[in-house]
Amino acid sequence: MEVLSKQQARRIAVRAQLLDARRPGGLIEAVQRLGVLQNDPTNAVARSAQLVLWSRLGSGYAPEELQAALDGRALIEIGLMIRPAEDVALLRAEMNARREGVDIPDWQRGANRWVEANDACRRDILRRLADEGPLVAGELPDTCVVPWRSTGWTNDRNVNQMLEILAARGEVATPGRRGNERLWDLAERVYPDDPVPSREDAARMRNELRLRALGIAREKAPATPTIPNHVGPVGTLVTVEGVRGKWRVDADQLAAVDEPFEGRTALLSPLDHLVFDRKRVAELFDYEYLLEMYKPKAKRRWGYWAMPILHGDELVGKLDATADRKQGVLRVDAVHPDTELTPAMEASIDAEIADLASWLDLALERPEA
Repeated sequence: MEVLSKQQARRIAVRAQLLDARRPGGLIEAVQRLGVLQNDPTNAVARSAQLVLWSRLGSGYAPEELQAALDGRALIEIGLMIRPAEDVALLRAEMNARREGVDIPDWQRGANRWVEANDACRRDILRRLADEGPLVAGELPDTCVVPWRSTGWTNDRNVNQMLEILAARGEVATPGRRGNERLWDLAERVYPDDPVPSREDAARMRNELRLRALGIAREKAPATPTIPNHVGPVGTLVTVEGVRGKWRVDADQLAAVDEPFEGRTALLSPLDHLVFDRKRVAELFDYEYLLEMYKPKAKRRWGYWAMPILHGDELVGKLDATADRKQGVLRVDAVHPDTELTPAMEASIDAEIADLASWLDLALERPEA
């Protein structure tokens, strides 16, 4: 079994996430390589999906390009995740199993039973969408006879929950948004009519795409409710010096591990997939990070939406900044270094911050020294 140094492992991860000096050719190429963009609505600096694209494509990227790609259905939003249209068939295999109740966990069976108990509401929603869609949730009828029960925020939100379950079953889909609200329509009018592979083949291909996007992943990773950190039995098993356990590496990227590496400085969204798996980033990059937006202000160390700072193949700090659009400024509250920054590193980080402000069309406001 091949043994990688931590530096080699980091460089595989950075290259796979399109964060080395070679930038992708455009928006679609970037999303195809990354596999998914998390469409989180938090807009403290810019929405995460937009920050991810800017950090890969640079200031030549215009935010309107993402909406144009969604409108043209080159990209499709599923469950708050934006994906290449050609990957949708891989998800529809799982949707079919969910709808048919084949080999699914108990909680999904329970959701199906709730839909069956409210089948008249399901049919009312599908009929309204067929006649008038796309529509937002508030424009759809709630004729449920059994309310959705939850100890969380979804309690009694019958239409919203019905739509989420029908989306997971491949019956409805999101063709776009009205403001921040998702629109809903019949899935057959949104998804490409591509052949759907078997569930087993689809799972393998999703694992392969995920490993290509990550470059390197732990062999065993905990389940997560959004983007999985595990990649299944694909890739090549390796070990990493100084790190316990085995890792899986994309074979093509492993073959290129000793090619010359040219890095750059990048400011990352807190939801960027280079840092999304906090255990992985701690083990490979020796980097501690937590998203602190849910913490009381007095307990934050780095800031509400602190952006990890990548320099070459190392994560060297966090940027605490806020886009104050009313005042027309990008307000930089602090740069928190994780290592001693050289003058060259500081200059490179400053240039990237200035570029971010320019891309946002905001003046840069920094604290006085």
